[in-house]
Amino acid sequence: MRKLRNNELNRISVEEYKIAKKTPLVVILDNIRSCNNIGSVFRTSDALLIKKILLCGITATPPNKDIHKTALDAEKSVDWEYLENTEDAVVKLQKNGYKVYAIEQVENSILLPDFKPAENEKIAIIFGNEVKGVKQTVVNICDGSIEIPQYGTKHSFNISVSAGIVLWDVFQKIQSK
Repeated sequence: MRKLRNNELNRISVEEYKIAKKTPLVVILDNIRSCNNIGSVFRTSDALLIKKILLCGITATPPNKDIHKTALDAEKSVDWEYLENTEDAVVKLQKNGYKVYAIEQVENSILLPDFKPAENEKIAIIFGNEVKGVKQTVVNICDGSIEIPQYGTKHSFNISVSAGIVLWDVFQKIQSK
C-alpha cells in the first residue's frame, strides 16, 4: 500500500468547483474568534461541496492569512458572504425556504444520529462562538437544534471538530436520499 500523490487524487479545479452541483447545505458561523477555526470550516466545506458559508458578527473574512493557513485556498472555492447580524442571516435563509438548525445543547435538541433531513430539504447549520456557543437570541429563531452526543467530562468539541462531525454526517444523510 502506498500513499497517493496529489496528482493522482483527481481533484477538481476552483473553476470546476464553482459550477459543480452543490450540497443543499449552508453553514453559518456565529461570532467565531479563531481564524484557524474559520479556515478549517472552509476546508471541510470545500471537501463536501457545501453551497455557501455565511460569516457573521466578529467572524473574520477572507482574504486573511490566518484563515488561509488552514483553508489552503478553500476560501477561494467555497462561496461566502458576510452579514453583521446572525439573526438577519437566519431570517434571510428561512425566507428562502431553509430549515435552520443550531449546533447547540438546548432543551429538546435532536441528537445528531437521530437527525433525519427530509428529501430535498434545504438546510442551514449554525456553529457558535468558541466560548459562548450559538447566541440564545439566534437559538430562539432557529427551526431546531442538533446536539452531538458526548460521553466524557467535557461539554463541547472545538468548533472545527464539531463542523467536521456534523457536516460529514448531514452530507452523508443528504447523499443517501
